[in-house]
Amino acid sequence: MNENKEFKPFVPADKTMPEFTGTSIILGILLAVVFGAANAYLGLRVGMTVSASIPAAVISMGMIRVILKKESILENNMVQTIGSAGESVAAGAIFTLPALFMWAKEWGADTPSLAEIATITFIGGALGILFMVPLRKALIVQEHGTLPYPEGKACAEVLMAGEEGGGKASIVFAGLGISAVYKFITDGLKAFPSEVHYEIPVYKGAGFGADILPALLGVGYICGPRISSYLVAGGVLGWFVLMPLIVLFGENITLFPADVSVAEVYAQAGSFGIWSDYIKYIGAGAVACGGIISLVKSLPLIVTTFRDAMRGFGKGTKTEERTNQDLDMRFILIGIVCLILAIWLVPIIPINLFGAFFIVAFGFFFATVSSRMVGLVGSSNNPVSGMTIATLLVASLVLKATGMAGQAGMTAAIAIGGVICIVAAIAGDTSQDLKTGYILGATPRKQQMGELIGVLAAAVAIGTVLYLLDAAWGFESSELPAPQATLMKMIVEGVMGGNLPWTLVGIGAFIAVVVEILGIPVLPFAIGLYLPIHLSVPMMIGGMVRWAVEKKTTVENGILYSSGLIAGEGIIGILLAVFAIIKLPGGSSLGDVIGGLLPGFIPALKNTNVGNIIGIIAFALLTLSLWKFCVGKSEKV
Repeated sequence: MNENKEFKPFVPADKTMPEFTGTSIILGILLAVVFGAANAYLGLRVGMTVSASIPAAVISMGMIRVILKKESILENNMVQTIGSAGESVAAGAIFTLPALFMWAKEWGADTPSLAEIATITFIGGALGILFMVPLRKALIVQEHGTLPYPEGKACAEVLMAGEEGGGKASIVFAGLGISAVYKFITDGLKAFPSEVHYEIPVYKGAGFGADILPALLGVGYICGPRISSYLVAGGVLGWFVLMPLIVLFGENITLFPADVSVAEVYAQAGSFGIWSDYIKYIGAGAVACGGIISLVKSLPLIVTTFRDAMRGFGKGTKTEERTNQDLDMRFILIGIVCLILAIWLVPIIPINLFGAFFIVAFGFFFATVSSRMVGLVGSSNNPVSGMTIATLLVASLVLKATGMAGQAGMTAAIAIGGVICIVAAIAGDTSQDLKTGYILGATPRKQQMGELIGVLAAAVAIGTVLYLLDAAWGFESSELPAPQATLMKMIVEGVMGGNLPWTLVGIGAFIAVVVEILGIPVLPFAIGLYLPIHLSVPMMIGGMVRWAVEKKTTVENGILYSSGLIAGEGIIGILLAVFAIIKLPGGSSLGDVIGGLLPGFIPALKNTNVGNIIGIIAFALLTLSLWKFCVGKSEKV
C-alpha cells in the first residue's frame, strides 16, 4: 500500500513547531500518573479500563491553549502521547501483578517490593515501545490506507479541532469534579451506601442490586448499549438462572470448593455466598475460554500480521524528513539487550538467560499482533486478556515441567505474564499514538521518547497505587475484587497445583462455547457472568443513556463527561485509600473518622432502607447530569 506517498500531514514536514517541550513533558507526566492511577483503581474494581488518549488531548488543549495561551498542535499531541501511556501500563499491570500481593498474604511472605513492581512494569512498557519503532513504517506508514487505527484517528480529529479545546476540556473537568464530590460523599463521608442490594426470598438464590458509582455509569456510556447489554446478560444468567438452580438442586449437598452444604452457604452469606463459592469459578472458565476463542479466531490475522511485518522490517524511505525520523536502531538494540539482562537479573523473575530471550521473543510476537489488532478493530477489542492467558498457560506448563513449581514457579509465571500483558497493552497504545502523530505531522522520534517517559512515570505511580490500595483494603476484597488478576492467579494455581473445581470451570467454558455459537461476543458476556451483577447494572444504565443520546445528537460530549466521571472517582478512591492507612491515636484511621461524621448527625442514614433510597435518588441525579451534558451542551460546544 503506497497511499502514504500521497498523504500530506496537517503540519508539513518542513515546518518546525514546539513539540517536545518542558511544558508538554510535565503536563504529560501529570496526566500519565492521574489516568494511570484512575485506570488502575477502575480495573481493580470492575476488571475493565478505558482509553485515556482523547481525554488527555482535550485536557492538554484546555491547559495549553486556554491557560498558558500557547498555540502548538504538536505540543498538545505530545501531552496526550505521554499521558495515555499511563492508562495502558495500568491495564497491563492490574491484570496480573496483584496476584503477587494475594499470594504473599496466603503464604505469609513479604510482598514484592515497590522497586520490583516498578521494574516489571517498566520492562514490559519499554519493550512494547521499542518493538513498535521498527514496526512503525511497516504498519503505520506503508499501511496507512489499510489500517485505520480508529482511536488514533479520532484523537487526531479532536486535536485538529483545537479551537474547541477549551469548551471540550471544561466538560471533562465538570465530570471529574461532580464525580469526585459524589464519591467523597458516598464512600468518604458514607452519607449513603455505594452499593444497593436486595435479596429475593421468594426466588431462593437470586439477588439484585447495583454499585451506584460514577465510574460505572461512565464506563457503560463509553462502552455503549451493545457491550453493556452483553455484560448485564452474563450477570442475569449467573444471578437469576445458575444461582437459583444451585440452591434448588444442591440445597442439602456439599459442593466443592465449599466445605459446608449449599443450604448453609446460602443461610450464612445469602446470594453473595453462592456467587463467591460457585459462580465466580464458572465465570472464570467462561472468561478463560472466551479469551482463548478470541485468540484462536485471530490466528489467521496473527500469522498475516507477523509475516507482513517481517517483510516490511527495515524497508521504507531513507529520507531524513522530520516526520520520518525514528529512534536510532542502535539505541533500540542496546535497549532490548539491556531489558533482556534486566529480566534475567530481577530476582522476582527467577529464570535463566534463555528464558529471558524467550520472553522477549514472545513479547515481540504479541506486540506485532496487538498493533495490527488495534489498527483494525480498536484498542477496546484488543484481546490482551487472551494473549495473557495463553502466555500464563505456556509459562506455567514449561516451569512445572522443568521442576519449578510451588511458590517460585507461580511467582515466575505471573511475572512473565505481567511483562507480556504490559507489552501487548502498550504496543497497542503506542500504535494509536503514532498514527495520531502521522496524521498531524509529529516527529516520531520525539513521540517515542515521550512514550518512554510516560511509561517510566506510570511504572512508579502504578507500583505506588498497588501498594496503597492493597494496604487500605486488600485485593479480592469487596472494594477491590481485582477480577482479572484473580482469574490469572486461579489459572496459574490450577496448572501448578490442580486445585481448581474443574467441573465448575468446565461449565463456564462450555457456556462460552454456546455463546460463541449463538454469535454473541464472548468476552463481555463472560465478564458479566464472572463479576457480580451489581457492577453490570449501572454500566447498563450508562449504555442506555448513550442509546437515547444517539437518537438526538452526537455522543462526543458524553464520552468526555464520562471520562471525567471515571477520572474523578479514581482520584478520590486513591485519596480515600491514603486516609484509610493513616492511623490516628487510639487505633482508628483518618478514613474511619471522616466516615463517622455524617451518620452521627443524621441517624436515619444508619437505616439500610433509607440509605438505599437516598443512594438510588443520588444515582438518578448523577445519571440526569450525564444526560444534560450530552444533550444540553451539544448546541453550545
